[in-house]
Amino acid sequence: MPLLTDSQIDHALGSLPGWARDGNALVRQFTFRSFPEAVAFVNRLVPHAEAADHHPDLLVSYRRVTVRWSTHSDGGITEKDVAGARMADQESAAGG
Repeated sequence: MPLLTDSQIDHALGSLPGWARDGNALVRQFTFRSFPEAVAFVNRLVPHAEAADHHPDLLVSYRRVTVRWSTHSDGGITEKDVAGARMADQESAAGG
């Protein structure tokens, strides 16, 4: 899958509030009311990531979940990562 250009990444970030570029990844921290809600969010991501065969790096810290999307096999950010960020936003809203 082709890497996105800096311009394409900036454009995508314009429609992804809360997301930022960190090197070769799209990153966002989600905060929930409780640890179980944070874990439930992660569990909602799993089937989508498995179906897409594209998996984010996840860090769970009590009520916070940091989601980091990067297409490691291609060495940067691709459309898969943008789609993953959108999916994470949808799943975050679904649980709230």
